[in-house]
Amino acid sequence: MSMLAIVRKQLKNHPALIPLFIFIGGGATMSMMYLARLALKNPDVSWDHKNNPEPWNKMDPTHQYKLFTVNMDYSKLEKDRPDF
Repeated sequence: MSMLAIVRKQLKNHPALIPLFIFIGGGATMSMMYLARLALKNPDVSWDHKNNPEPWNKMDPTHQYKLFTVNMDYSKLEKDRPDF
């Protein structure tokens, strides 16, 4: 008997477990999506060391890379760091 068959049998016998499986599956999915977003969009992560070894130096100061910011208008920021 496979693992999925055992889980299906338990869910048929105990239907109160269905919301638990839904919320755990949703939480796992959202955490994996957030980790993928951090790996692909964060300027601290450099996947291409030959063409762009320091991506944080080439970022525009008005570029928003955070997922959620409160009361922050990125269009009015000025460059406050030197060019390298």
